Amino acid sequence: MSERERERERTRERTRKRARESRRETARERERAEERERESERVGERAHERENARQRARERESEREQERESKRERARELARERARESERARERERFHSLRVD
Repeated sequence: MSERERERERTRERTRKRARESRRETARERERAEERERESERVGERAHERENARQRARERESEREQERESKRERARELARERARESERARERERFHSLRVD
């Protein structure tokens, strides 16, 4: 094999080596891009999950507030009922006191 043929062979080998390295680097870049995309999806999913959790918390708080308001309304209704009963009792007392006199 002449010097020129050996040089051509070395050149071809360097070219093949650069091509292999280029393909490897391209594959690594593609893998990194895919990993970034997967991470972005995970971040998006976590953000979505956090928003869902906040929404559920708002709904639970709203339900608790409705329950509290319902209890307050019931307490007001009971107070009004007690006031009516008390007024009726006073009326009976007054009626009985008038009859006795």
